[in-house]
This record gives sequence, structure tokens and C-alpha cells, in this order.
Amino acid sequence: MDAPSQSRGYVLQRGNKMKVLVIGSGGREHAIIKTLKKDERISKIYAAPGNGGISLDAECVQIKAVDIPNMTGFAVQNKIDYVVVAPDDPLVLGMVDALNAKGIRCFGPDKESARIEGSKVFAKNLMKKYGIPTAEYETFSDPEKAAEYLKRDNQSFPAVIKADGLALGKGVIIAENLTQALDAVNSIMKEKKFGDSGRSIVIEEFLTGPEVSVLAFTDGKTVVPMISSMDHKRAFDGNTGPNTGGMGVIAPNPHYTREIAETCEKTIFLPTIRAMKEEGCPFKGCLYFGLMLTKRGPAVIEYNCRFGDPEAQAVLPLLETSLFEIMSAVTDGTLSETYIRWKNAHCACVILASGGYPDSYKTGFAITGLAGAENCGAQVFHAGTEYKQAENTFYTAGGRVLGVTALAPAIENALEKAYKAVQFINFEGIHYRKDIGKY
Repeated sequence: MDAPSQSRGYVLQRGNKMKVLVIGSGGREHAIIKTLKKDERISKIYAAPGNGGISLDAECVQIKAVDIPNMTGFAVQNKIDYVVVAPDDPLVLGMVDALNAKGIRCFGPDKESARIEGSKVFAKNLMKKYGIPTAEYETFSDPEKAAEYLKRDNQSFPAVIKADGLALGKGVIIAENLTQALDAVNSIMKEKKFGDSGRSIVIEEFLTGPEVSVLAFTDGKTVVPMISSMDHKRAFDGNTGPNTGGMGVIAPNPHYTREIAETCEKTIFLPTIRAMKEEGCPFKGCLYFGLMLTKRGPAVIEYNCRFGDPEAQAVLPLLETSLFEIMSAVTDGTLSETYIRWKNAHCACVILASGGYPDSYKTGFAITGLAGAENCGAQVFHAGTEYKQAENTFYTAGGRVLGVTALAPAIENALEKAYKAVQFINFEGIHYRKDIGKY
């Protein structure tokens, strides 16, 4: 299951040269663009809005990822053949629907399907209805009723409180006791810490066990899991500090055995695809399964309606089959005819972040040593950078700045290679974990 494939190959017409637009601006988008660039059928790639590093691999267009009218207008005016909508926000807002209405083919779910990430209440209710294993939970739109629920005699802690909507990956609070839980409800629902995303919340049991990320291609009928991965969310070594968007990742995940993969296929992956189809919103695109391997068996922590970041930076370098070919098959509903190959290797990605991330941090610092890192055989994906052509210099422009990625036959070698490359790179306040792969 960790090197899954489907039967026959789906081949696009070789004579067609395609113009592709990738929406987004992070390390995930850079990884997607670098992977797409390998396909000779693509004559030009645009990125909107892109970033400094992406600007060397695609033509960046300064349109915000959530600006649906201007994005669709640009796609029509420039006769874009295919659009990859990578981030969650434009997917949940209906970017794919708007582009499809203009006759433009896309990779990504429509607005109805993107609810699987855009609303945790929708996702949890879907899992309950179709018997997909997940944490026990209740949903609330009234903060007083949520407080009453937490104060019941049999309430156990830690408890997990989640804002219903998108919150930049920060809408989940693990409360160690009743006081913290009530504070979480108050901050999300009354103080509107996450804006309208906190109008409803989910309170669920705290699960324990190894975490696994599994991205999967699906055309609404067929689901093809990609290589598994292990993300490192906490900011500091030893899995300490605040949660981040991800400080590093390895692939495949050492905890994800073939037996577990087969269980997940039967109890989670296929049932989820069938459930979405049954609900009248078949999911087409990349579906992210955030899993926990509990004592009761694998369970879903969360769904994402797109490639994970930084997971994509470790999984896509392992792909041998053309990504464009796979995406086209997803769009056309012919994924069952597509044979997907993966490299027999391991991949490690170390995130270099701005000092202070994920809280307050400063940007605008010059980055040095990128050439030295790539000369070590590593690949550097840009997440938060700006490129000043007159100076031929990159500057920091975000919390997560770079993803330094390396492949090798064994994970130990991949990590050694990635960390060796990291030593060449420097910018003021640089911060990274030195224990990726150990947790």
C-alpha cells in the first residue's frame, strides 16, 4: 500500500502543449510546480501569487489566491488550459466552481466537496453517519451549552476543542483541564479568536498514538493513496513548544505498515470516498487523511481537501509518474486507468523558519548559502521568500521560509543529507528543529 498503483496507463496527447496555472504561494506550491515542470507537455507555468523561489520556476502573477473574480479573469484572458488550486481557502470559497463555469479544467474539489476540510462539523457528522473511525465528539453552536457539556461529571481530559472552519491550521486547542477547556470555548466562540470560523465548535476525545499523514489522489470513484509521511508540528526539539504548520517531515512514515495501510483502505479511505459520493458531493482532487494509530485501530483526526504542507515537499519528490498525467486523470474521472509509480527511496524535509515562528517574527533578512545546499544534492523549496532580481538575492518573507529536502535509499541517509545541506543556509533569526525523523 505504501507504493500503490492502478492498472493501465492514461496517456495525454503528446502534441498538446499546455499552459498551467498553480494557485498558491508556499512550499507546497513550489513542490507542485517543480514536479509539473518535468512534463514536456507543459509549455508554461504561471503561479498566483507565487513567491521569490517560485519566480525562478514559473511566471508569478500578483493575484491573491482567494481573489476569485480576478483569478478567473486572468485564466480566461491568458487561455489557461489547466489550473491547480492548491490552498484550502480558495477551494472552500469555490474557486474550482468559478473556473469550471468558464470551461477551464481544474485539479481540486468544488465548494461542496471542500466542506470536508472547511467544516469540521460536516466532516465529523459524515464520519459518524458512515461508520468511519474517529474520536468521539459533540458539536456546539451555543457557548453556554458547550460549557455545560465540559462540566459534566464524566468529562475526561485532555479534551480537544476545534473551531468549525478554517483557521490557518491554528483552530485546534488541546485543553489539559476544565479551566483551559472553558477558556478555549470562550476565546473561540465569544472573543472570536478565529473570526467566523468559531461560530460552531467540535469537542472531542483526546486520542493517543503515532500520527500518520496519507495524501490520496481521487477522482470521486477511485482512490490511490500516495506514500505515507510523518509531520512534525511542534516548534521545538523534543516535540515541545507551540503547534506550527509543520517543521519537517519524513516519508514514508515508519509506523505505517502494509497491514495498517490495508486496514485504512477498507475502513477509512474507500468508505470516505463512497460517503462523499453518497452525499452528492463526490470528491475530486487530493484528499489528505490525518490519521492516528490508536489502540482501537487507525482513526481519522482530520481531513484536508488538498496537498498537505510540508508533506507535499517530501511526498512529491518520490513520485515517478507524471503529476500532470495523474491530475488530468483525476479531472477526467479516469484514475482507475492510471498506473502510478513511486521511487524506492526515502525522503526528508527540514523546514527553516523565522525566529519566533509561529508567533511574532521579523522578515526582510537576506538568505545566503542556497547554492551550497543544492550542490549537496538537496532540493530547496521556497515557502516564504522574496527575490530581488537587481541584487540577485532572496529575502525572508514569511514564518516558514524554506524546505530543505533530500532523497536517499534509507531515511537515515536522507536526513543526514538534508541536515548537511541546511548547514550552508543562513539568515538572521534562522530556526529549525534538529530532531526531524526521531518522533
